[in-house]
Amino acid sequence: MTDLLEKVFEHASKLPPQQQDALAKWLLNEIAADNAWDATFAKSPALLASLASETLQEKDGGDAQPLVPYEL
Repeated sequence: MTDLLEKVFEHASKLPPQQQDALAKWLLNEIAADNAWDATFAKSPALLASLASETLQEKDGGDAQPLVPYEL
């Protein structure tokens, strides 16, 4: 375990039990979500490469527009 993670757990251990459980559930969900994305991407590298290539072609061809988040 890294020093930083140990520090986080040290601080978390001082929280009330309900907050500790909420933090633990959140962290477990984040880890599960990361694992799910990793598994999904691992199953489809050819598709991802194709999408990346298509996106670059659109960008190079002037067909792509910048994404402005606050205008969505």
